[in-house]
Amino acid sequence: MATISHVSPLAPAYFPELPLIGGVRFASASAGVRYKGRTDVMLAVLQPGTAIAGVFTKSATRSAPVLDCQAKIGGDASGPAAILVNSGNSNAFTGHYGQASVAEITAAVAKITGVPAGRVFTASTGVIGEPLPHEKIIAKLEELDAALAETAIEDAARAIMTTDTFAKGAKAKVEIDGKPVKIAGIAKGSGMIAPDMATMLVYIFTDAIHDQAALQALLSKLTDTTFNCITVDSDTSTSDSLMLAATGASGVDATGNADFAAALNGVMLDLAQQVVRDGEGATKFVEIRVTGAASDADAKVHGMAIANSPLVKTAISGEDPNWGRVVMAIGKSGAAADRDRLTIRFGDILVAENGWVSPSYSEDQAAAYMKGQELVIAVDLGLGDGKATVWTCDLTHGYIEINADYRS
Repeated sequence: MATISHVSPLAPAYFPELPLIGGVRFASASAGVRYKGRTDVMLAVLQPGTAIAGVFTKSATRSAPVLDCQAKIGGDASGPAAILVNSGNSNAFTGHYGQASVAEITAAVAKITGVPAGRVFTASTGVIGEPLPHEKIIAKLEELDAALAETAIEDAARAIMTTDTFAKGAKAKVEIDGKPVKIAGIAKGSGMIAPDMATMLVYIFTDAIHDQAALQALLSKLTDTTFNCITVDSDTSTSDSLMLAATGASGVDATGNADFAAALNGVMLDLAQQVVRDGEGATKFVEIRVTGAASDADAKVHGMAIANSPLVKTAISGEDPNWGRVVMAIGKSGAAADRDRLTIRFGDILVAENGWVSPSYSEDQAAAYMKGQELVIAVDLGLGDGKATVWTCDLTHGYIEINADYRS
């Protein structure tokens, strides 16, 4: 497995101090699933009545843990719940071995924690196609159960990392009827990021009371404009899982509350952008704003075509203001476009308009702009009111090095 010896230059300065979420406790341990000398398993146990929502990868080759979680979402929430995650092995494309591993782990977690098996949610991330050594995880469950603490969420965030260079966390606090509600989330993700639901693994916790069906609808809606609007390399993982747990410990009902939804959206967007900032080998964080499209859906198609283009991403890496590659990406996207109505900007620099390079365009000015770490590419199609914003990073030699050595 490739060793990541440096932190992304786009990383936040520090891991945020996340609020304690009543009703959930965390623990992590070193099981040696694949990594040596670091934690690779985390356990979260949630109090009875916790509402849990989830959004998962739409990959046709999704993993056994994903399939198991999908089947359990929306079930009886009267009992406690547990989430167990391992890194280093994705337990994907492992046939009946994968299903057996999930069953063994789920049963063992239920036995040791007292959580009903139908409320034990598992996830695995790492190498695809190798049987999961689940016995190593099971051997650590008593240690994990004994170590559970409300304060251990940062350790949990570190335990689920694979090629990530930093642990990812985000938080929010909102008042509902004068009473505080807290939200804390963690995520992992660095490569194989072009989600069709979420990022690789995301776990968000709130002490709000929330109806499960409404929570599921809210999570699915907010995913479309956060985790479904990021891409690192155009590849969708077999293991993508996003879970949101509302413990109800605050005693405050947030069902249908707009302020709560806005706060949750902020946490999700923060985590999504952190994943892009940790893109394998990334040196530049890129926001792509598309306006004037025939529809919002078309705008997103154009945005993702630009964000996923290897030619665009390598030009960004090389600090080359090659706007012709943006034109190319728009033309190939399949969504409606008219060459003579197209406007392109790099930051505040007008690059192209009316089907041609702008008379005011300065290549030197654009080249200087491209040297920045935070870039904005804005495109207006001139066709309608459709708009979308997506986020990506550049494509560097570092991405090749990390993935060429991933299994060695």
